[in-house]
Amino acid sequence: MTAPNPPDSSPDSSSRRRLFKGLGAATFAAVALPACDSRPAAATPGKAGAAPETQPYTPRFFTADEWAFVRAASGRLIPSDALGPGAIEAGVPEFIDRQMDTPWATGALWYMQGPFQADAPATLGYQSQLTPQQIYRLGLAAADGFVRKAHGKPFAQLAADAQDAALHAIEAGQAQFDTVPAGLFFSLLLQNVREGFFADPVHGGNRGLVGWKLIGFPGVRADFMDWVERDVPYPLPPVALSGRRS
Repeated sequence: MTAPNPPDSSPDSSSRRRLFKGLGAATFAAVALPACDSRPAAATPGKAGAAPETQPYTPRFFTADEWAFVRAASGRLIPSDALGPGAIEAGVPEFIDRQMDTPWATGALWYMQGPFQADAPATLGYQSQLTPQQIYRLGLAAADGFVRKAHGKPFAQLAADAQDAALHAIEAGQAQFDTVPAGLFFSLLLQNVREGFFADPVHGGNRGLVGWKLIGFPGVRADFMDWVERDVPYPLPPVALSGRRS
């Protein structure tokens, strides 16, 4: 999964959403989220299919500029289209902000002693001395600085095609950050956007179960084994941990 192609190089705007459907439900829905914040999430305005608004969400960790970047980037990584609501409508930015207030985000659940080997293979596990909180704080500042230098305005104010191009540059390492590897920042952002879109709504994202409905995941229904071997869409709506049905 990479950053979205700019519109001129990818005329099919729904191709990324079709990719989610082709990968299957288990790929994204069975997301392990240690020490996630399970407090009820406030909803924000969205398109049809998302949960109704209760009250505007106020970020607890991100600053105003950081929040604008996270919202805009989330909306480009999983955009709303003809297949349904995207990351913004699903509450993905809120999910990410809420995770910054957990032991996971501060590295409390990880072994964080050296030596650190940045070029070590992925099979050796996480190798950075930075926690998720630090990666976001440093990475968002560096990413917005990179965009401001190139365009004279912050990422959130760019047109969609320019935002896509900037995300591609950050993902590919063409953007050089002084404080944190650009690729490390992008991979964490993309991972969290995916998690927020496909995790159970109790964690703050997947509002209205839009992620599960997109891929046909039944959620926590007691039994759906009769449908596992059938090459047909699952006919019943998904069920969340809370018992809510879409």
